[in-house]
Amino acid sequence: MTVKRALVSVSNKENLVPFVKELIELGVEVISTGGTKSLLEENGLNVIGISEVTGFPEIMDGRVKTLHPNIHGGLLAVRSNPSHMDQLKENNIETIDMIVVNLYPFKETISKPDVQFQDAIENIDIGGPSMLRSAAKNHEDVTVLVDPQDYQAVLEELKASGEVSLVQKQRLAAKVFRHTAAYDALIAEFLTKTIGEEDPESVTYTFEKKQSLRYGENPHQKATFYQKPFVPVASIANAKQLHGKELSFNNIKDADAALQIVREFTEPAAVAVKHMNPCGVGVGTSTLEAFTRCFEADPTSIFGGIVALNHEVDKTTAEKLHEIFLEIVIAPSFSQEALDVLTGKKNLRLLTIDVFAASKPEKQLQSVHGGLLVQDEDTLSLDDVEVTIPTKREPSEEEWKDLKLAWKVVKHVKSNAIVLAKDEMTIGVGAGQMNRVGAAKIAIEQAGEKAKGSALGSDAFFPMSDTVEAAAKAGVTAIIQPGGSIRDEESIRMADEYGIAMVFTGVRHFKH
Repeated sequence: MTVKRALVSVSNKENLVPFVKELIELGVEVISTGGTKSLLEENGLNVIGISEVTGFPEIMDGRVKTLHPNIHGGLLAVRSNPSHMDQLKENNIETIDMIVVNLYPFKETISKPDVQFQDAIENIDIGGPSMLRSAAKNHEDVTVLVDPQDYQAVLEELKASGEVSLVQKQRLAAKVFRHTAAYDALIAEFLTKTIGEEDPESVTYTFEKKQSLRYGENPHQKATFYQKPFVPVASIANAKQLHGKELSFNNIKDADAALQIVREFTEPAAVAVKHMNPCGVGVGTSTLEAFTRCFEADPTSIFGGIVALNHEVDKTTAEKLHEIFLEIVIAPSFSQEALDVLTGKKNLRLLTIDVFAASKPEKQLQSVHGGLLVQDEDTLSLDDVEVTIPTKREPSEEEWKDLKLAWKVVKHVKSNAIVLAKDEMTIGVGAGQMNRVGAAKIAIEQAGEKAKGSALGSDAFFPMSDTVEAAAKAGVTAIIQPGGSIRDEESIRMADEYGIAMVFTGVRHFKH
């Protein structure tokens, strides 16, 4: 079916003028509205105003202009249905064979930090989605374009055969419904947040494709990386890649884990991650000192891992990094000398992220088979809680430093989780075990002799005193844990027996 009439009304005017020019050269009659019509006429293109088609003026500041039977009848009429065609003729309605429409800039409007509620409301498009849905529903007869990236493919088909293929029209129709669904999802989210609705009866989230991935967790799994419409500055989705091969599915997950941990620190810090768990964390007075401690925390597991730093990487630190096989190095910036060193490794991915950028807490989404779990992000820190000390001995100043480090890190370790810290670095990490004493044994074994005089952090309370006893026998002198077990007294007595200082936070940090 040839395209005889097209309706064009867009907010995104990218490549519009040359596209419409070619349509007109192909003999297509073009109808247009408002600012789109003005732009086309300014460029010497002869178009028909929407009021000439509807026989009715645009009213209410443009709120009502395309909501008319002369438009929607021309879009929805099934050409192979004689009754539909007779009704068009009886009502002097002409068919519309193509529409080129995209919507009011709602996303751009609400992205402004000082956006006013009424401005947001005025940028909710009504006529545009209505036309798009009408045309997409009747896509066998109507070609519907919402994305300038599709202009060329449609023109090529029109030039080659005089019509747009059904396969192409189906593809474009599906794209339209994705587009309008994403648009409505943003509006729903904005209004839901505005009124403070915490637990709506349904949720619709929208994400935008960032890149196709080679594969997922394993080579036989397909995968794609999507990002939120408003990407937080301090996020992997907003990272700038300076060097190295393309990120993989597992790279992205591990990089996100490393970034979340290193953001816990303001002093120079370095984090090494393997399989979503930190294998080493170090802090210091310089990036070099922090990374040296991070490496020494577990020089075996860091091999093939991901390192995140929260201050610029200098040449000396880069030389240390260069000595190890790493997948990714993340930092706010790299000195030119550091880049000269690290880009010598062809496949090493170098990412820059504004680590300290402010970031609002987000809802965390976790898919399960057949459903979706939604929860608040775990942003609680020691500054947000009132700690208590149930033991006879209180932590020393040095022990407090180690306890705080252990508590910051254990929050990001898969449960059951135990972290040992000493002298501004982790020395043992026990992750993802089925019982807490098992996690403690792993962390203690990794620490070895370094466990003597260290602090232990546990993501949840001790159901029995066995973990405290194992820690005490290894030489741990301070423990931080949530408390709250019905058998807390057993753990407290065990700590007192060995002279351990224990801190209760009242908050657990499960990470499943």
